[in-house]
This record gives sequence, C-alpha cells and structure tokens, in this order.
Amino acid sequence: MNIPSELKYTKDHEWIKIDGDVATIGITDFAQSELGDIVYVEVETLDETLEAEEIFGTVEAVKTVSDLFLPLSGEIIEFNEALEDEPEKVNTDPYGDGWMIKVKCSDLSQVDGLMSADDYKTLIGA
Repeated sequence: MNIPSELKYTKDHEWIKIDGDVATIGITDFAQSELGDIVYVEVETLDETLEAEEIFGTVEAVKTVSDLFLPLSGEIIEFNEALEDEPEKVNTDPYGDGWMIKVKCSDLSQVDGLMSADDYKTLIGA
C-alpha cells in the first residue's frame, strides 16, 4: 500500500498536496483498490467555491459510484482533463497522473485538521 509521507489525508480517503495556497487532490491508493476498476470521474464543480466536506464530484467504478468530498474550503480551479479519456489513471497512478482537482484554498488553517500518513495508516489498518 502506497501512502506518501509528504501528503495529507482525510477519513474519506482523499489525499491533499499543498503548494502555496493551491491544493492538489485525489483519492488514495487504498481507495482506488477498494473501488476496483475506475471507469469515470465526474467533477461538475469547476470554478465553484465550496466548503470543506462538500461533495465536489463522483468516481465511478465497475461496481459502484462514490462521492468525492472536498478536504479544504476553496475554489475549484482545475480538473484533470486527462481523466475524461483515461479514468484508469486513478488506478495506475493515484498520487501522480491520477490527481483529480486543484483548489485555491480559502482557509489554510484547515490543513491542521487533516491526517498525516501515519494517522491514515492507522485508519485503514496498514
């Protein structure tokens, strides 16, 4: 199980990479393995400002559809358009080419409420 130590995590299995006031967000290796083969990623909230824990999109696997929860409040400024043609990148490279959105954070203090890699490992029993 790949859980990069430099990232932050949520109980809903999203990962967050902070660069200045922009957060790149995707789902964890654990989440993609639990979902199985991902066939579609939908984000209809581009250019919208959402609060932390609001739903920003969905990920569809062969057997299920799962909501995606925003870990930090802010404006969704970018969607990884490569996922429109190749949603399987979430399975093959969840922390790289499989990223989902970028958010301009409105409250960076919310980062303090996210989990470290060790906390996330404890959550999933890794």
